[in-house]
Amino acid sequence: MRGVMSTAPVRRRLRVSGIVQGVGFRPFVHTLATGMGIAGFVGNDTDGVFIEVEGPEPDLARFATRLADEAPAAARVRDIEAVPVAAVGETAFRIVASHHAATGTALVSPDLRACDDCLAELSDPDDRRFRYPFINCTNCGPRFTITRRTPYDRPNTTMAPFAMCPACRAEYDDPADRRFHAQPNACPECGPTVSSMPPADDPIGDTRNRIAAGEIVAIKGLGGYHLACDATSDPAVERLRLRKGRLSKPFAVMVADLETAQSLAAINASEERLLTSRERPIVLLRKRPDAGVSDLVAPGNGSLGIMLPYTPLHDILLEPGDVWVMTSGNRSEEPIAIDNGEAVERLGSIADSYLTHDRDIHVPCDDSVVRILDGDEYPIRRSRGYAPFPVPLPFDVPPILATGGELKATFCLTAGRDGFMSQHIGDMENLETLEAFTAAVDHFTDLFRIEPEMVACDMHPGYLSTKWALGRGLPVEQIQHHHAHVVSLMAEHGRTDRIIGFAFDGTGYGTDGTVWGGEILVADYEDFDRVGHLAPVPLPGGDAAVKSPARMALSHLRTAGIPWTDDLPPLHGIPDIERSLLERQIDQSINTVQTTSMGRLFDAASALAGVRQTATYEAQAAIEFEALVDAAEGDSYAFGLHIDGGRLIVDPGPALASIVDDVRSGTEPGTIAARFHRGVADLIVAAALNVRADTGLATVGLSGGVFQNVTVTQTAKVMLTDAGFEVLVHRLVPPNDGGLALGQAVIAAARR
Repeated sequence: MRGVMSTAPVRRRLRVSGIVQGVGFRPFVHTLATGMGIAGFVGNDTDGVFIEVEGPEPDLARFATRLADEAPAAARVRDIEAVPVAAVGETAFRIVASHHAATGTALVSPDLRACDDCLAELSDPDDRRFRYPFINCTNCGPRFTITRRTPYDRPNTTMAPFAMCPACRAEYDDPADRRFHAQPNACPECGPTVSSMPPADDPIGDTRNRIAAGEIVAIKGLGGYHLACDATSDPAVERLRLRKGRLSKPFAVMVADLETAQSLAAINASEERLLTSRERPIVLLRKRPDAGVSDLVAPGNGSLGIMLPYTPLHDILLEPGDVWVMTSGNRSEEPIAIDNGEAVERLGSIADSYLTHDRDIHVPCDDSVVRILDGDEYPIRRSRGYAPFPVPLPFDVPPILATGGELKATFCLTAGRDGFMSQHIGDMENLETLEAFTAAVDHFTDLFRIEPEMVACDMHPGYLSTKWALGRGLPVEQIQHHHAHVVSLMAEHGRTDRIIGFAFDGTGYGTDGTVWGGEILVADYEDFDRVGHLAPVPLPGGDAAVKSPARMALSHLRTAGIPWTDDLPPLHGIPDIERSLLERQIDQSINTVQTTSMGRLFDAASALAGVRQTATYEAQAAIEFEALVDAAEGDSYAFGLHIDGGRLIVDPGPALASIVDDVRSGTEPGTIAARFHRGVADLIVAAALNVRADTGLATVGLSGGVFQNVTVTQTAKVMLTDAGFEVLVHRLVPPNDGGLALGQAVIAAARR
C-alpha cells in the first residue's frame, strides 16, 4: 500500500567521537537502546565509542538524535558517523569488550568533581559509602590522572590493583545502576584507603586537629600533593612560606562551601558559576577588606585565589568556616609530588605530617587558575578539570609536538583538528621539571597514539624546552615568541584572517637577538610584520633586572632623560657608588641588552610609585601595582607615538615624566596606578587606529602575560570596541606562556 513505511529491521554501525569514554557513555547508550527496544551493542576502542543498532528505520533515526541530545552531562559528542550494515536478527542490546589497537585517538575526560548523587551518599550515615573518600560513579570521579592508556577501562587505570567486592561488582554489572560500568567503582571493602604519617586511628580527624594546631600537613589529592595549613593563622602561613621557599607569591585557599567563600571575597554570578562548576578551578576573586585570612596568604594582592572541594576527601576534610591554604606539594620551582615515598623525601623539610592514600596518581596535574573577564572564563593556568580536553584547531594539522616556552611550561600535541594541550608542568628551570615534562610528553604520545613528525619550539637558544626540542631527532621549526602568542589567540577563535596583535609580556627572544615584550604585530598563521613596539631601553644585568623593578625604573628614567633624584622611591637606599656603577652600566651598555618589554615597564612604573622595588616572583611589582588601582580615577598618562623606520614606536617618556611629577606632588599610589593603567589602554587604542589606517584591518587580539592584568585588558577591550574594532581575548588557553605551545603548533603546521 502507498504511504505505508516499512518496519523491517535495518542495522547501522555508528562511530561516536569526542569525550565519550569515562563519562558513563556506554551505560547511557545501553539504557537508551533498551528503553527504545533497539538491539545491538556498544563498546570502547582507541578511537572512541563504536555502536551497532538494529531495529525499524524510524527508531534508529530517533536513537541517533537522542544519542547527541541526551548524552551524559560530562560527555562532549563531537561527531556521529553512521553507515548501513546487514541486519543479523539481533534481539537484545549489550555492552561488549573494548577493542585495543595500535592506532586511534580517543579523547580522555578530565577529572570530574563528585556529583550530587555521590555527595548525598557520602553524607548519609545509612549508606555503605558514608564518608568514603573515593566514592564515584559514571558521572564523576578521577579520569585523566589515573589513566595509563586507552581505552578507558579499569585494567588501564591505577584502579587495576583493586578487585571489586561482590556488592560493587553487582552495581558495575547492573544496567539500571548509575555505577554500571563505572571503571573506578569502589567502596570501603574493596577500594583505596587513606592513612596518615605518623599513623593515627582516625587519619581525617587527626589531620583536622593538626591543621587547627598550626601544623603543615601534606595531603595527597587527585593530581598530586597539597601543602595545607590554617589560612587564618599568621604563624602557620609564615612557617609554610619559610619552609617552602615561597617568600611572597600568593597562596590559594580551599573552603568547604560557597557561603564561606562569599565571606572572603566579593563574588558575582559569573564567578559563582565558575567556583561551583564541575571543573572546580582556583578562581581569582576580589578580596574583602575584612576577609579574616592572614595577610601573609596573598600579601600586597587585591585578589584571593579560592577553590571549593573537588574530591570526596576534600568534602570530608573541610567543614563550614574552614579556610585552608592549599598550595602545590613541592619545594619552590619543583614539580608537584605524586608518589608517597617521593612526597616524604621531597616534602619532609616542609610538612609536619601526611594524609595519604594508596591509589596511585599516574599523571601529575596541578590546580587550574581562572578569573572572570566580561562574564566569561579567562584562563590563567589550564590544568586539572580542563586537560587533556583538546583545543579545536582552525584547519587539519599533521602530528606536531610544540614544546612551549620556559615559564608556565605546557606542550601541545596535534593531530587533525585537535590540539591536545598538556596540564601545567611548571617553570623549565631545573632538571626535575625537565624530567616531568619528558614523562608528560611520553604519556600523551602513548595515550593518544600520536607519533609527532616534527617539533615546534621557541627561538630562544637558552630555553631548556628549545634544547630539548633540538635533541629529539625530528625536524624542528623555531617560532618567534610573540608571533606564537598572537597565533594562539587566533587559533582558539578559529580565525584565518590577518589581525592586529598586541603581544605584551616580560620576555621574548626577538628576531634581532634583543629582548622583545611590547610588540604590535600584523600576523597570520605563517608570518608576521612587526609594525610597532615599545621604545627599547637597556635591561641592566640582563635577567637579573627581572628581580629589580628599581633598576628598571632607573633605566627607563635614564633613557627618557629624567634625572635621578633622591626624592624618587627607586633611589631610596641605593648608595652613591652603586648609582655611579649603574649609570656607567646603562650608558656604556655593560652587561646589558636592549628590551622593548611592557612587563618591565610595568615594573618600572610600580617602583616609581613606591609600590615595589624588588621582586621575589614573576610580575610581583605589576600585580601589586594593579591591586592599588583607584577605580574612581578617570585621568590617564600620555605615551608618545612616532614613526621610525616604518614602525610605530611607543615612547613611555611622557608617561614616566608625569609619574615623577605626581610622586613629587604627593599623589597617592592608587591614583598613579589608575592613570598608568588607563594610559596603557589609551596607547593600545591609538596604536590600533594607526595600524588600521595603514592596513584596513579591524580585528585586534590581546595576548601575552601583561594581559593577565584584567584592569588593562578590560579597559582596552571596551575602548577598542567603542572605536569599531572586533577584539579577541583568550578563553581556552592562557594569555601567558601557558598558551604558547598552541600558537607554535599552528604556525609550524601552516608553514609546512
